Amino acid sequence: MTISQDPSAPLVAVVGATGNQGGSVIRHLEASPKPYRIRGFTRDTSKSSAQELSTKGVEMMAVSLTVESSNAVFQAHQGVNIAFEIAEGKLLVDAAKAAGVELFIWSGLVDAVGVSNGKFVHADHLDSKAVVTAYAKEVTKSGGMRFINVMAGLYMTNFSIPSIATPKKEHDGTFVLKLPVPADGVAPVIDTARDYGLFVRRAIEGSYENGQDVYAYGEIISYGDMAKQMSEITGKHVSYKQISQEEYIAMDVASGKPERIALELSEMYLEIHEFGYFGVKDIGGCREGLGGATFSWADFVKATDWSEILN
Repeated sequence: MTISQDPSAPLVAVVGATGNQGGSVIRHLEASPKPYRIRGFTRDTSKSSAQELSTKGVEMMAVSLTVESSNAVFQAHQGVNIAFEIAEGKLLVDAAKAAGVELFIWSGLVDAVGVSNGKFVHADHLDSKAVVTAYAKEVTKSGGMRFINVMAGLYMTNFSIPSIATPKKEHDGTFVLKLPVPADGVAPVIDTARDYGLFVRRAIEGSYENGQDVYAYGEIISYGDMAKQMSEITGKHVSYKQISQEEYIAMDVASGKPERIALELSEMYLEIHEFGYFGVKDIGGCREGLGGATFSWADFVKATDWSEILN
């Protein structure tokens, strides 16, 4: 179904409309048999990706998501029934509630400090989102606006983008994926650009409770199997090796990352291994009733150009 212009159709606001998560949300709402009007927020409506969405019927709005621009953010939410947000969280929660938004969907992450009882305190990109999640649950628990936290799994693209978590070439010409966790350690992974919108669409059209966490992932797979499947599919010799946290940090710093970021990423992998990516052991049920099939890791490997990584 095409994006609706019917005033009776629910209006969905998508922050970061031209990004991986926001773009995925729009594509899967467009594919839904139910009609939706869509308002897309982006910093620059003149760029080609924003213009393309506009031609599909998305109402594109240029909004800078900062406290200094709070009035514009509040105005941008007027008339919205459903909001999907990924940045400047507290401001957007307040704006959505003030505008009378019925359903607020947030892309949160685990509270690493909380689930680890203070063991891992440097995974800031996890904890900063967890703060917004807690804030949204608190301000919506008394009603007036429903809140659903759709947590994206570990991005598959992390392993295909240079300098993030790609296999490293050895002197003998083979490739090794090196992380500070065992080969049999597992993580829920997702092709975010392709599949994340399926879970947001399910959150909009389903019957989740207010404050519920939804776990978005395509497959739960071990790091060792990720390397094995990459090797089998690409024809390159790819293996997995567990290294120490100190070795991982040194490797990342040598590749150009600041030491603080390397430390943060190392703690993220350690938290995932010890306490689970989503901070809970039971993540079943969230893949039921999706509007389509999700990509497995093997599907992603087959669809990805590895020439820049495995050469």
